[in-house]
Amino acid sequence: MKNPIEQIKDYRKKRAEQPKHYMLPYGEQDVMDIISYDAMEEQPDYIRIGKQYMRTLFISGYPAEAETGWMDSLTNFHHNAIITQHIEQVPTNEALKILQRKITELQSARLGKMRSGSEVSPDIEDPLRDAKALRGEIRRGQEKLFQVSIYAALTAPTLEILDETTQMLASSLSARLFYTKVAAHQQLEGLQSILPRGEDVLAQKRNLKTTTTALALPFTSSELVQESGILYGVNNSNNSLVILDRYQLHNANSIMFGASGGGKSFTAKVEIARQLDQGTQVIVIDPEREYENLTESYDGTYIKLAAKSDQKINPFDLATTVHDKASLAAHVQDLTQVITVMVDGLDDEERAAVDKAIMAIYTDKKYQKKNGKPPLLADFYSAISNLGHHKLCTRLEKYTTGSLTDILDSHTNIDLNNQLVVFDIKELPEQLKQIMMLIIANFVQNQVKAKPEKRLLVIDEGWLLLEHEESAKFAAGLVRRARKHFLGVAFISQQANDFLDNKHGRSIAANSALRILLKQDTTTIEKVAAEFKLSDKEKRDLLTCDRGDAIIIADQNHVAVHIVASDEERPRITTDPAELLAQ
Repeated sequence: MKNPIEQIKDYRKKRAEQPKHYMLPYGEQDVMDIISYDAMEEQPDYIRIGKQYMRTLFISGYPAEAETGWMDSLTNFHHNAIITQHIEQVPTNEALKILQRKITELQSARLGKMRSGSEVSPDIEDPLRDAKALRGEIRRGQEKLFQVSIYAALTAPTLEILDETTQMLASSLSARLFYTKVAAHQQLEGLQSILPRGEDVLAQKRNLKTTTTALALPFTSSELVQESGILYGVNNSNNSLVILDRYQLHNANSIMFGASGGGKSFTAKVEIARQLDQGTQVIVIDPEREYENLTESYDGTYIKLAAKSDQKINPFDLATTVHDKASLAAHVQDLTQVITVMVDGLDDEERAAVDKAIMAIYTDKKYQKKNGKPPLLADFYSAISNLGHHKLCTRLEKYTTGSLTDILDSHTNIDLNNQLVVFDIKELPEQLKQIMMLIIANFVQNQVKAKPEKRLLVIDEGWLLLEHEESAKFAAGLVRRARKHFLGVAFISQQANDFLDNKHGRSIAANSALRILLKQDTTTIEKVAAEFKLSDKEKRDLLTCDRGDAIIIADQNHVAVHIVASDEERPRITTDPAELLAQ
């Protein structure tokens, strides 16, 4: 049976004998009428198919040594190209015969050189040594012999562009010591060889052993480009751009781990700036005052929560979005977690009392305010006192009548009506930072429920929320529920081990479709590598990479990237003292 190309040729000849506009009746049409090209022209070094020009090349020369990624120049060639590999294992007996014949030829050539008094060149010595070594490895079953053919079929709309693309490919491969040849007068054979039929009609084969062949696989390139996304940086493997839309992933949540000085806040601010440019509302919990400059640059709302600050959040005004019993019950559970952290734990009896007291201040008329404002912490204190839980009241007094009264026992006087809102909690006492992070996250959650829209909540030093069981449980629940309200939650942490050792931390990681891993140290790398199934190379890269280098895992895609900022963005986001002084 003739192969398809020959069938097409015969059919074209048959059709050429008919009038120009002649069409066979439907029942008499050949299958070639349906599957064949409109026109095909064969030239010595290209073929024209319709309006497209195609040229098939093959690799004729290989480097002496193969290394990881040795085929990257071909697989990452960013032009219209069809790359095809034919790999066929040679039976062991046949492989030994081929090697013995090659060894005999080389030994004869070597002996001839020696007899004539000429110097034996490396072109004979090196292949002879390699062939003998490979023969021994095959005999011992350590290696196998494969015949490998590698073809590249380039396409272009014009012959001039095709010539330019051919030259670029040849130059790119020659830099890695690969040499290419055009399949002269065999372009149709080349076309057959790149079709998905598995037929190597061109038969430009090279003998390679198992190890070398394996280094050419997998035949993929790690790229991450989503047209609706934002630019994160440059792909370290092929210099392409990494463009990602977290809202197109399985969920919009993320975690970011990195050692001190690895570029965590820089990376976060690069994304924040670009999310703002796309119209996303961004809310940041900032425990170290690293986002103040960014807020000023984007005319954001900067909320400084401290003992003497005029800006307040009332934990109990979260119920302003509650309209039914189910929502109220969920709200009561969230507030119970806040109270649990504030008083450093509750027993079962106290937890029941807290639940009852919270319900009372929202439903009992004696706690309702005439001005329509929600209850305060003082009202909750009064409700607990009326229930007779005096020990619990004693633990609450520092927030109602003690040194921390002004911070939590006041009505809220802020709102989130800005595209960028940053909560600065740097000046809060350490014992209050975790509590305030929980209160802010709860506040944001209720705002999001009231008006779902594209939002990103960034929680820097998020491991603080994992220090208490109740706040950790809340954080994990927030991440699980975020997708329903078009919210992305981004946790940033230096404490990778503490984060991943916590069951709620692992839950947050599991429910984050985007993972950004920056430079790690030897104390964290094993835990991070095991959790995210990193390869040995990825582990080495994270231990030795420079500041701003990262591995991004988006769903199941792993990409090594260098985070970049434009000249316009850098002054807004940098926290490097040297750069700040130079401004």
